[in-house]
Amino acid sequence: MDVEHAHAKYLELLKRAILFEIWQEYETDLAWWNHGFDRERHQKGEIWPQIAHSMIGRYRMNNLQGCMTSVVKDNIPGDFIETGVWRGGACIFMSGFLDVMGITDRNVWVADSFEGLPKPNEEKYPKDKGDTHHTVDYLRVSLEDVKHNFNKYDLLNDNVHFLKGWFKDTLPSAPIEQLAILRLDGDLYESTMDSLNNLYDKVSPGGYIIIDDFILPGCNAAIMDYRAEHHITEPLIPIDSMSVYWRKK
Repeated sequence: MDVEHAHAKYLELLKRAILFEIWQEYETDLAWWNHGFDRERHQKGEIWPQIAHSMIGRYRMNNLQGCMTSVVKDNIPGDFIETGVWRGGACIFMSGFLDVMGITDRNVWVADSFEGLPKPNEEKYPKDKGDTHHTVDYLRVSLEDVKHNFNKYDLLNDNVHFLKGWFKDTLPSAPIEQLAILRLDGDLYESTMDSLNNLYDKVSPGGYIIIDDFILPGCNAAIMDYRAEHHITEPLIPIDSMSVYWRKK
């Protein structure tokens, strides 16, 4: 087995473990709007898994791998970040990708409140009015639990950095110089806009912006407003029924 094939086998196994695909028959969907478990919804990231370390599903995880592979191949400088990490699965995969590829000059930034989502600031961000994500205990995963998940894969290393707190407080002063991958998973208008306002200009030309929650009204509105205000014309490319991405010119 050559080295490239060995790398591919490791990354495939890592994805299967993070997504709990190896033992998928034992997974449970905890989303209140779904009934029972469906393998296809699991693949599409349309469930709230009881056990898996990520809810983004196979299509979005494959997209993340493709974007990371692209920026490395094309020598696009910058670190990787996810804003809104839940149990940390996507960032664990970022760390595993860098580790198996022997890349030590890029960092993985893990940005989250680690206390769930913020209560909507309806006066400042009326497009978040009525959002109830902040009431869902399932979405609250502590920093200690996320670090523990990294350790389960032996992927908590010096290139992984945690930004704990609301994005409006942590991202403006985060010591991030350049980004090659900006993955947004903040659900709300406010969280999405805070991420874009503080990080988009740090994305290198040729880097990728991945929007996990494009189907959600607040997130969708923030993306469209930001793109319009900043005259961003790169096409939005669908990943699955919920998510999109684009490559920065």
